[in-house]
Amino acid sequence: MLQLPELALLALAGYRATQLAVHDTLLDPVRDRIFAWHEQRPESGPRTAVITLISCVYCMGWWITGALLATWLLATGTWHGEPLVVHGAEWLAVAGAAVLLNRWDDSRAEGD
Repeated sequence: MLQLPELALLALAGYRATQLAVHDTLLDPVRDRIFAWHEQRPESGPRTAVITLISCVYCMGWWITGALLATWLLATGTWHGEPLVVHGAEWLAVAGAAVLLNRWDDSRAEGD
């Protein structure tokens, strides 16, 4: 099971990666191409789902933290030592902590 320092590290990484994917200008060209692709067929359900995913810090954050957690567990060799349900709980914990950081960041930006 994850220790508190690992949880904090993964939550911080998840927060930052989510900000990069959803908001940062570095990925604006990629997001612009995806939005243009969606505009070609705005009635398409799968295209709308992709737009929802890349526009939502909660949606994107969930998948990014899952990928970070899986990578961490595999790289540290701790994937096989625990039942799958434990890794599910770890995913919820990492995603929850990362989204709290996103919420804090969003509320701080509104107050400026």
